[in-house]
Amino acid sequence: MTKPAHEPAILQEPRRHRYLRLIALFKIGKGVLLLLLGISLLFLNARSRWMDALSNWTADEILLEHSKTVNYLLNRLQAVLAGGTLRATGFLALFYTAVLFTEGIGVYLEQRWAELLMIFATAALIPLEIRHIWHHPGVVGALILLANCFIVWFLYSILKRDKAKGLVAQQRELVETR
Repeated sequence: MTKPAHEPAILQEPRRHRYLRLIALFKIGKGVLLLLLGISLLFLNARSRWMDALSNWTADEILLEHSKTVNYLLNRLQAVLAGGTLRATGFLALFYTAVLFTEGIGVYLEQRWAELLMIFATAALIPLEIRHIWHHPGVVGALILLANCFIVWFLYSILKRDKAKGLVAQQRELVETR
């Protein structure tokens, strides 16, 4: 049985499994990083370290370390973060961690539902990544956008091809019953 000539090499069986596993490990790795961030925000009481890092970054980037306006804005930000916004961000990070682990493990095991979940979850974030690159151009953001676009295209191609295989009518065999 020969493969159709129009099927890309990346979608052929041995390579397909390799790329699916690579994508799954990528998602699981992102999940581990988000898990660490969520735990840090919720349980390690890292709020003072976050505020110190933010203050240092502001002082370095804006070069207005002793400005009354910057001090006022940082104090307002600290009041907002102390009010629970940082805790909500931690819970959101843990929720998205669960989604990433579910996608990664499901795709690693080559489950169709996990591939669909990954397509929708990844495609939903692409507009946000485009907006981020528009306002803050950078190589890392562009690479992440390209990786996510590749993931969506690849999984869509696999699902489309697998669906076409399932629709092909199988020849019926006549079986004698007694």
